[in-house]
Amino acid sequence: MCARDRIYPHTGEERQEDRDRAVLVGVDRGRSDWPIEESLAELERLAETAGAEVVAMTTQRLDRPNPRTFIGKGKAEQVGHLVEQTEANLVLFDDELTPSQQANIDGLLPEVKVLDRTALILDIFAQHATSREGKLQVELAQQEYLLPRLRGLWAHLKRERLGGGVGARFGAGESQLESDRRLTRKRISELKADLRKVDKERGLQRKARARAGVYRVALVGYTNAGKSTLLNRLTGASVLVYDMLFATLDSTTRKLTLPEGREVTITDTVGFINKLPHGLVEAFKSTLDEVNEADLLLFVTDAADTQREAQMQAVREVLQEIGAHAKPGIEVFNKADRLQPGESELIVRRHPKAVLVSALTGDGIEELLSRIAEEAARGATALTVLVPYTRGDLVKLAHERAQIISERHIEAGTQLVLRAPAEVAHEFDGLEIEAELDPDGSNPTGE
Repeated sequence: MCARDRIYPHTGEERQEDRDRAVLVGVDRGRSDWPIEESLAELERLAETAGAEVVAMTTQRLDRPNPRTFIGKGKAEQVGHLVEQTEANLVLFDDELTPSQQANIDGLLPEVKVLDRTALILDIFAQHATSREGKLQVELAQQEYLLPRLRGLWAHLKRERLGGGVGARFGAGESQLESDRRLTRKRISELKADLRKVDKERGLQRKARARAGVYRVALVGYTNAGKSTLLNRLTGASVLVYDMLFATLDSTTRKLTLPEGREVTITDTVGFINKLPHGLVEAFKSTLDEVNEADLLLFVTDAADTQREAQMQAVREVLQEIGAHAKPGIEVFNKADRLQPGESELIVRRHPKAVLVSALTGDGIEELLSRIAEEAARGATALTVLVPYTRGDLVKLAHERAQIISERHIEAGTQLVLRAPAEVAHEFDGLEIEAELDPDGSNPTGE
């Protein structure tokens, strides 16, 4: 056993029979940005989120994975010994296996379930999907993942023999016959059609918000960076928060009132992760379109995580994939209350335009709100208008959709100095005045 292999000692606690016992397997390709130890630590958290107990982990140093079995034959035998030694019933690989690698490893380890990182993430999504849309998206990603792996029906036969647990949610509710390639393709077509309908409904909602001139903010970031907690802190919402990976799958939109009174919307989106399966990005397209349609992105990062820079890069890669990489954004380093002395200064030096906040304590939230207000005001038109008292609806619109610089009530009506986006500014056509008026409605300049 190499120095980086590890067997978890027995804690003396009673073993939970309903939990899978997992052995983690990783290939170390010498990445400096994401060391194998950090990647396996994340895989361990994923396994725990899925409900498994990690009992051992092992790694192998390879320039590239073995094309047949991902790891070498000797290492595969060693994994088999670890399985026997720890009484494991699940082996998790830290990368996505090709269908042939999966089949070959399955043959070498016939008495245990073998899942790769992609299958594990999909399994977690299956557990956490609650809305109809989320369930459709997860099932589509699962079916597309399983389609090239149906040869020999290895997946179904093995699940039937090994029972439930982690990985058993693949194709939940499907019969043995429905594992056939033809029926799988048919199901994929049906899911895509259903999701197109959902996407159309979302599109209508987004267009309605755009026509109303609502400025849209979206939270993006690595999973478990604290986006939901930040949404709650900013808006006073009560979105459920869990300390686990991928606790949020369905996007949540809430109203946010900025310091000057302007109302914008802010949307919490699904978290990203290193090696995020491409199929998930495709399946969650309608949800991720909330990111594409946003006017401003808040890039939320766990400031206290040692892998924060690598996590930020993983987020950028997904944004590039969905075409949202060029959108205006604010870097937000959350969980600042957990930073060690001197770390705040290090982050500020490296990211001088970033905002450090603690969604838990509220520190830095005022600065963040101010920055959001600044961004919302960019590109807006400056107007000085006199609104008759009979048009209270326009005053309400100004407060909700524009930045109010000043407001005075004079004899002729409500005098507003505001900055408004184009779709709101045109509502005040014919009400503009050159300069602020005296209380009696006269021009103080005498013009």
